[in-house]
Amino acid sequence: MRALVVYCHPNPDSFSAHIRDVIVTTLVESGHEAQVIDLYDEAFDPVMGLDERLGYHTPVENEIPVAEHLARIRWCEGVIFIYPTWWFGLPAMLKGWLDRVLIPHATFTMPTESRPMQRQLTNIRTVAVFTTCGAPWWQSKLIGEPGRRTLLRGFRAICNPICRTHYAALYKIDSSSQDRRTRHVGKVREIITRL
Repeated sequence: MRALVVYCHPNPDSFSAHIRDVIVTTLVESGHEAQVIDLYDEAFDPVMGLDERLGYHTPVENEIPVAEHLARIRWCEGVIFIYPTWWFGLPAMLKGWLDRVLIPHATFTMPTESRPMQRQLTNIRTVAVFTTCGAPWWQSKLIGEPGRRTLLRGFRAICNPICRTHYAALYKIDSSSQDRRTRHVGKVREIITRL
């Protein structure tokens, strides 16, 4: 499988960075190809400017600002998102990446009055999400886990119809013990090995 890892965390020494390294190593050891988009390291600009927004619906023109990222998302067969959950959702950097890279004509077809949005990323057959949350499991569920829904329902909706999804979150990250973190890493490795 050709796997694109979309990583979003400002701290290179974070637990999320460790998870990224474990995932990339496990992918390679399992015989997969892997590319990493490190949004902070690449200084990705999550803000869609006026000119970009005005050209948003224009085929080909709308691809120019994010051509490199589109090439990578068209290359892959699986996308793996790694990020911290902040305020129950996606970090602004990752949300901005989705806003700017998932554009009409290139990744989906806009809905009309007679038909819903149409998928264009049929090359993607796997979507996996690995996150950390400060809140406990029950509180995250009560709020509705908007980040999880955005990626495993929204993003998946423009992927292959038989796209499989995987999700693993380490809740209460700020008070988690080394033992809990080690067990979570084992769970992550197991999910990646099964891809």
